[in-house]
Amino acid sequence: MKDLVKGAYDLHIHSAPDILPRLMDDIEMAQRIIACDMAGYVIKSHYFCTAERAALINTLFPQCHAVGAITLNSSVGGINPAAVEMAARAGAKMVWFPTSDSRHEQDHVFNGGPGTKMPYWAQIVIQLKEEGISNPVIDILENGRLIDAVYEVIDIIAKKDIILATSHISHKEAFALVKAAHERGVKKIIITHVDFPTTFYTVDEQLELAKYGAIMEHCYTTWATGKVQLETALEQIRSLGADRVIISTDLGQKNALYPDEGLTAYAAKLCEHGFTAADIHKMVADNPAALIA
Repeated sequence: MKDLVKGAYDLHIHSAPDILPRLMDDIEMAQRIIACDMAGYVIKSHYFCTAERAALINTLFPQCHAVGAITLNSSVGGINPAAVEMAARAGAKMVWFPTSDSRHEQDHVFNGGPGTKMPYWAQIVIQLKEEGISNPVIDILENGRLIDAVYEVIDIIAKKDIILATSHISHKEAFALVKAAHERGVKKIIITHVDFPTTFYTVDEQLELAKYGAIMEHCYTTWATGKVQLETALEQIRSLGADRVIISTDLGQKNALYPDEGLTAYAAKLCEHGFTAADIHKMVADNPAALIA
């Protein structure tokens, strides 16, 4: 089954060093990428730009293409155009909109929404609040309109030709963001784990977002941890088609598989359920490679 992930990129890996406990660090992850003939991975942190880490890994392990990114939570100033510009200048290829500091995500987690399980990052939010440290929640809409800083960030993403990922914002925010990004020249848009409880998009919603050039991301952890039925994920993938889907893992948690194992497991499930080797390769290798090019 390892042949299914040969040349693959995982665009959603949580590796150490990090504030949160992680299964492996970037050095071990790079070694595993090389050992299983994958091509590379994106280093995701909820709190810091990872472009510098990626640059070091690429120097140490030229056979592994590590990719830096930035997530627009409060630790980098939220929707902060200067932070995005500096990240891009440092080589970052991906900009995630808010995750743990999204008002939508926090409302779901802390108000007991359906499918809620307290994530690791929630403890960070609680600790900062208890210590009186400002860590504001983030909305990207004000009076139904995208805030000005969002447009500035979009324009930087378009100028640098890097990836915009919707992350954990609300559907209303995501549709406004994706439409504006498309209109302002962003060519690479990912709808983050479309079958995750707080970001669950119906097939019709995904097809609408695809009209703006967006790619749908499906992650191993979502069905592997019981947040969605595998059959639901497979139905969504079939409905969108391999051209509009990437498979990632969202792995790195201490009690889970290694990302390369998770990606291999997802590829095997796709194979078992009738997806062709060509379509699987497109979703784990070709499409991700085109996005980070």
